[in-house]
Amino acid sequence: MTQPGERCEKTDETWRNELTPEQYRICRLKDTEPPFSGEYNDCKSPGMYCCVCCGASLFDARHKFDSGSGWPSFWQPAEEAQVDKHHDTSLGMARTEVRCGRCEAHLGHVFPDGPQPTGQRYCINSVALKFDPAE
Repeated sequence: MTQPGERCEKTDETWRNELTPEQYRICRLKDTEPPFSGEYNDCKSPGMYCCVCCGASLFDARHKFDSGSGWPSFWQPAEEAQVDKHHDTSLGMARTEVRCGRCEAHLGHVFPDGPQPTGQRYCINSVALKFDPAE
């Protein structure tokens, strides 16, 4: 697992070369995959969801739940320091964007309608994640 505070900075050209066009569009240009289209939406295996861009450990499968939203949803990150939150007013609405704390990749958004104990729903694009199954 990467340590909080370690930064991963690359040029736009490097990101374009390292990521697929879809990964680049979502992670670097802040787009969103269609609901129910991502490979991790229905995944129930134990393990860790990491940033597809830099490999930072972001979400533990133990914190995943079925929100019915069409995107993988978690009630908390693996470590708060591994994700950054930013005010987002795009698309004419106020939301809280979630980015990787290491490389600033756009991951998705967090909403205050999740289950207890946090009441949070981190709604994350599958394309922004790489699943590392538990051994």
